[in-house]
Amino acid sequence: MTALTRPPAPSRRVLLRAGLAGAGLLTLAACRSAVDEASNAANAADTVDGSGAPRRGGVLSVATGIDVTPSLLFAQSANTLIQRLVFNTLTRYDDRLRPQPELATAWQVAEDGRSVTLKLREDVTFHSGRRFTADDVVFAVKNLQNPARSAQLRSTAAAVTDFRKDGDFELTLVFAHPVSNLFDLFEFMIIPDAGTVEDAVAGTRLIGTGPFVLTDRKPGASLTLARNDAYWNRGRPYLDGVEIRIVPQAESLLSSLRTGQTHLSYNVSGKDVATLRTDPQFRITQYDTGAGAYYIGANVTAEHVGDKRVRQAIAWAVDRDRLVRQALGGYGTVSSVPWPKSSPAYTEAGATHYRHDPDRARALLKEAGLERITLPFAHSSEPGSTAIAQILQYDLQQVGIDTVLQPTDSPTMQKQLISQTMPALWTLSHGFAQLHPATLAVSAYPFNEARNSSHFASAAYTDVVQQAWNRADSDSPEAKALYQQITDVLLDEEFVIDLAIAGLVEVAGRKARGATLNKFGYLNLDDAHLTA
Repeated sequence: MTALTRPPAPSRRVLLRAGLAGAGLLTLAACRSAVDEASNAANAADTVDGSGAPRRGGVLSVATGIDVTPSLLFAQSANTLIQRLVFNTLTRYDDRLRPQPELATAWQVAEDGRSVTLKLREDVTFHSGRRFTADDVVFAVKNLQNPARSAQLRSTAAAVTDFRKDGDFELTLVFAHPVSNLFDLFEFMIIPDAGTVEDAVAGTRLIGTGPFVLTDRKPGASLTLARNDAYWNRGRPYLDGVEIRIVPQAESLLSSLRTGQTHLSYNVSGKDVATLRTDPQFRITQYDTGAGAYYIGANVTAEHVGDKRVRQAIAWAVDRDRLVRQALGGYGTVSSVPWPKSSPAYTEAGATHYRHDPDRARALLKEAGLERITLPFAHSSEPGSTAIAQILQYDLQQVGIDTVLQPTDSPTMQKQLISQTMPALWTLSHGFAQLHPATLAVSAYPFNEARNSSHFASAAYTDVVQQAWNRADSDSPEAKALYQQITDVLLDEEFVIDLAIAGLVEVAGRKARGATLNKFGYLNLDDAHLTA
C-alpha cells in the first residue's frame, strides 16, 4: 500500500488523514446549493451567544410526511432522517465527493484496489457505554451482507472477503476484486450495536454512537431524541434534543412550519415551496447534486411493456418541462437519464435524449402493433406523488396509453420494489445517481443489473456494469467510456424511464440553523442550533 498526500484535486481513493482526532470534527455541508432564499447575514446576530459560539439548548422539531420503517433501517428508504442522528458512518463526503473522516480517522487503499486499511477513532462509545472497536466495523459489514437487511449496497459489502485486525483500532478489509464505489459504502453503512441490532429492525431500541439517543417512539406520530452527553465529537451537539413529527397531510405539514410548531422539513412539495420563496420567515435551500430523480418504472414481464418500443413511446409521451413546472414548483431539472450534472456519467446528449414528442410516441405504439392500451399505474398515495401521477396519466392518455392509477402507501411500495412485485407501470423517485455511477447499477432497486424491480436482464448490461464496478479508478477516460455504455443501454431499453432530477429541498424556519444532509439523505445535526 502507498500512503498518499492530499493533491490539489484529490480523488476518492486518496489517503485523507484526520488531523482532528483529538478535536471536534466540523460538519461538512453535503451538496448545498447557492440557492439560499434569505440572507444568513441578516440573522447572524441571533445565531451566536456572547462567546461567539452557536447557542446551546432547545429542541429542534422536524416535520416529515412519512414514518420511519424500522425493518428498512439499513436500506435507503422513504425516511432516512434517523440514521445519522443515532448512528455514525466511517466516512462522509464533502460537496465534491471527497471522503472526510468520521469514525475512521485515516485510510490507505492498496495500489491494486483489493484492500483498504482503516485507522479508527479511539474515543468513541455506544449509547450503552460500550467502547467502539474494529469488531463493530466487522459486524457492520457482515450486517449489510445479510440478505434480510435489504441493503442496496449489499453487493459492495459482499465483496469484502476477509477482515484483518491489528489491535482494537486498525482494520484491513480485503476484497474479492477492486470496487470503485468503496467510499459510497462507507458513507452509507451506519455502525450499529451488535447486541441490539434485532431490536433496532423491530423498532424497539436503537443503540448507536451518534449525537442523539432515541428516548421515545410513537409509530405514526413521532420520535423523540435526547442529547448524547458522551458524544465523541466534543462540544456537540448544541441541541438538547430533537423531535421528529410525522405529519402525513401536506397542508398540515405546511401549517406546522408557518405557525412555528416545527422548525425544519425536507418533505414540503416543490409546488408548496414555491409559495414560501418570498416569505422572510423561511430559508429555502436546495441540495443541488441530484439526491433524487423522478421516474416511471416498467415491469418488463407485464403485457405490452415487455416491448421496448412501448417503453420508448412512454419516454417520448411525457412533457417533462410541465412536470417540473407544475408538480415540482420549478425545483428540478428535466432529464432522460438518472445522472445529475455533478456525475462523471452525465452528458448533455444523454439528458436531452427524449423530449416531448407525442407523434413519435404514437408511431412507436403503431410499430408495436398497438393503438390504444390500458395499464395499471402504481404511485405513492402522498399528495405530491399523486399530483405527479395525474400529470403523467394525462400525458400517456394523449398518445393512446390509458392508465388505472393505484395509490399505495410508501412502505408498501418500498416492499413491492424490493420484492419485484410492481405492476406494469409505477412512478417513484430513486437515489444513488449522485454517487459513483456504478453504485446506481449494482445497488439501486430499479437499476440493479443482477436483480431489479423491472425484471430486466441483459448480458450486455451486466457486463458493462461489472466492468465499471470492478476497478479501482472512477474518473479515468476508460471508466467514463463504460459509464457512457451504461447510459446507452438505459436510454435504449427504458425499463427505467427517467423524467427529472430533483435534489431535496430544505425548508427551515428562521430559528433553525446548521442542519445538513449526507448523500443518502441522512440528517446531520451535529452543528445544528436554534437562534433566539
